[in-house]
Amino acid sequence: QVQLVESGGGLVQAGGSLRLSCTASGRDFSTYGMGWFRQAPGKEREFVAAISWSAGNTYFPDSTKGRFTIWRDNAKNTVYLQMSSLKPEDTAVYFCAAKGPNYSGTYLYSGYNYWGRGTQVTVSS
Repeated sequence: QVQLVESGGGLVQAGGSLRLSCTASGRDFSTYGMGWFRQAPGKEREFVAAISWSAGNTYFPDSTKGRFTIWRDNAKNTVYLQMSSLKPEDTAVYFCAAKGPNYSGTYLYSGYNYWGRGTQVTVSS
């Protein structure tokens, strides 16, 4: 089992950048696929980015591709989300999620079994 805690959210102006972190406690972090999702008020949860256990593969939807970057430091049990060129429509609660343990697959768009509590990101226009 793994517990996830997000940090780094806040208020930023449109066009700005923000880096989110998600630190995991528990065993075998390096064997989990990791993802970021977001949910804005009145909207469904949306996939934002994901990275495979080995960091060899990353995934982004069209809405974040080219603006967001994801990477992980398995020695620190942490996954990061760097968000650039932020837009007001990026405003949401951002959640970190883990899929595993021992998930070496490449389908990381859904199926996560552990979730953090989220961190608020607000982008002002």
